Amino acid sequence: QVQLVESGGGLVQAGGSLRLSCVTSGSIFRINAMAWYRQAPGKQRELVASITSGGITNYADSVKGRFTISRDNAKNTVYLQMNSLKPDDTGAYYCNTKPALGSFWGQGTQVSVSS
Repeated sequence: QVQLVESGGGLVQAGGSLRLSCVTSGSIFRINAMAWYRQAPGKQRELVASITSGGITNYADSVKGRFTISRDNAKNTVYLQMNSLKPDDTGAYYCNTKPALGSFWGQGTQVSVSS
């Protein structure tokens, strides 16, 4: 059974930083591009950042220059370093493959940024 477990969210002030982690099963991690998605209250889930198995990254325009996605292949873990956080970054953050598979959505981790 594939599991993706996100952690690292919290409440921070604008301008602060958080580092999210997502531990996955090795079977999907090694062969798939991985991504972080977020869903703000009342909005659709959106792609924030992705990274291929070879390490090529891509970011939503809204987070470029502030967020960094990375992966540790030995630990089957993908990270999202979030700096210079803004209130608009508030939401539930999820990791999944790219493209996302419905059966892989986990509980997510909540990020709340106060102004």
